[in-house]
Amino acid sequence: MKLVWKKLWRQKRVRFALLAIGLLISAALFAPLLSPYDPLAVSLAERFAPAGSAHWLGCDHLGRDLATRLLYGARTSLYSVMLIILGVLGIGLLVGALSGYYGGVTDHVLMRICDFFLTFPTFILAMFLIGLFGTGLTNVIIAITLTHWAWYARIVRSLVLSLRKQPYILAAHVSGSSNLQILGRHILPSVLAQLAILSTLDIGHMMMHVSGLSFLGLGITPPQPEWGVMIADAREFIWGHSVLLAYPGAAILLTVLSFNLLGEALRDSLDPSLSTLDSAFAEESAGGLELQEEQLAEVVNDN
Repeated sequence: MKLVWKKLWRQKRVRFALLAIGLLISAALFAPLLSPYDPLAVSLAERFAPAGSAHWLGCDHLGRDLATRLLYGARTSLYSVMLIILGVLGIGLLVGALSGYYGGVTDHVLMRICDFFLTFPTFILAMFLIGLFGTGLTNVIIAITLTHWAWYARIVRSLVLSLRKQPYILAAHVSGSSNLQILGRHILPSVLAQLAILSTLDIGHMMMHVSGLSFLGLGITPPQPEWGVMIADAREFIWGHSVLLAYPGAAILLTVLSFNLLGEALRDSLDPSLSTLDSAFAEESAGGLELQEEQLAEVVNDN
């Protein structure tokens, strides 16, 4: 594992991603210490105040400090996304492991439930569930979790199906290990490594869902500081005060980009088969292009 991390650290994209993620997490954790302002405090006298020593990024249309709201928005976004990832992984692991290991009726029933959730686009289904549950941070977390767990369950099921017939699993059966012991000690640790990669790649996707729902007024509601809410509040002032949209938009872009870069690096390092397939595909494509060029040259010469 140390060799893997050394290999990862040599990559510039990984260092950039880890630095950005570290700064984001630090800003979210220490937001009260980094800014003396209340993110909800309104001061109409400082409406649209420019950036300066008092307000690093200026103030919004209600005189609220932009830097403070960005810091507390990072806390809201990370908190919600982490809870969503934990919920999705928990449900996906449970359903996928039971379905893949026991098979039969259990597998059939659980996979049909998965098929129902996979039938609908995740964002549309999340909007429908929020319409049933109501707006708010808790309901956003529940809605996005319920719309994403089925995909993870499918992946876990396929991994468990490939692992349960391995010789060491059969040996564990012969030695008298119970099904729960086999799942907990031998199967799930191998599955978790794959899910770590997938969940890292999915963090940016989840954050876009949270911000998108908040932007539409279906998620976290004003005046709570959240990046999607900040963009929604500032859209009326896009021409005169475009920085009100630029700051939260840049924060979302940087966060999603950082987690995607880290996830791709983890995938390339922990799953060499993907790199091998990519190389083989590239070689095959290059060979096909060379063959097409040779054939084209022959046609031109004949003419």
